[in-house]
Amino acid sequence: MAVRITDICISCDACLDECPVEAIVDNDENPTGEDVYYVYSDKCVECVGHNDAPACADACPTEGCIVWDEVGSSAVEREDRGTVGSPVVED
Repeated sequence: MAVRITDICISCDACLDECPVEAIVDNDENPTGEDVYYVYSDKCVECVGHNDAPACADACPTEGCIVWDEVGSSAVEREDRGTVGSPVVED
């Protein structure tokens, strides 16, 4: 399971520099053409081996913007991840 950035993203760039594997691209480089930041699930490692939790979600100022994606979509998956669609970080 990778993380996914939802359409409530405010395009603030907080997540871009936090990703240790550069799996996040801004809306200009989103391969789907949507006007939202995008996470390449095949590159996302959910920060396993890098941080205690996905750094993008910790840096994001918009509550619920970064959620868990489908199981098996990430190269590496956290053992303690949440359910699909639930926020990675909950306040």
